[in-house]
Amino acid sequence: MSDVGSAAERTATARMLLDCGAVRFGEFTLTSGQRSDVYIDVKRAWTDPGRLSTLAGALAGRVGTVQRLAGMELGAVPLVVATALRVGLPFVILRKALRDHGTRQRLEGEVRPGDRVLLIEDVVSTGGSAVESVHLLREAGAVVERALAVVDRGMGGGERLRSDGVALEALVSMEELRGGRA
Repeated sequence: MSDVGSAAERTATARMLLDCGAVRFGEFTLTSGQRSDVYIDVKRAWTDPGRLSTLAGALAGRVGTVQRLAGMELGAVPLVVATALRVGLPFVILRKALRDHGTRQRLEGEVRPGDRVLLIEDVVSTGGSAVESVHLLREAGAVVERALAVVDRGMGGGERLRSDGVALEALVSMEELRGGRA
């Protein structure tokens, strides 16, 4: 995992997530089934226009040279849309499951063969959904070499993505969130 942004930006992002209740301490079961004493719900941040704008600005500054942005429903959708509006790039939304009606697609939006696509995630834990997203995009012909997350929980997701040829960058780490708790 690569740290992105200055120390001041990272601290400000961590503080915002803590202050709005997006980070909760207690006993929780994560999507992966693992237990954790920290639950991170970035939706608590992006449901406020000001906080969403702040996150989109931080993400937009790290987009780099790509043709499209992409993110899995639900957690990444507002982040992808808000960032796309900032940088003027088209985006793709990935569905968690195949729809049984309509066009029966898992991707909403266009991906052309060879398009360089940046995957945006809200939280990366073990990397399961991020890797699934990468595979869906690659099956559509995209080139995916980077993923950008608001939070990296440090639970192996970065390593799992790296083994698939994708570098993970995060606005903040779990350690920074724990350190900002005081």
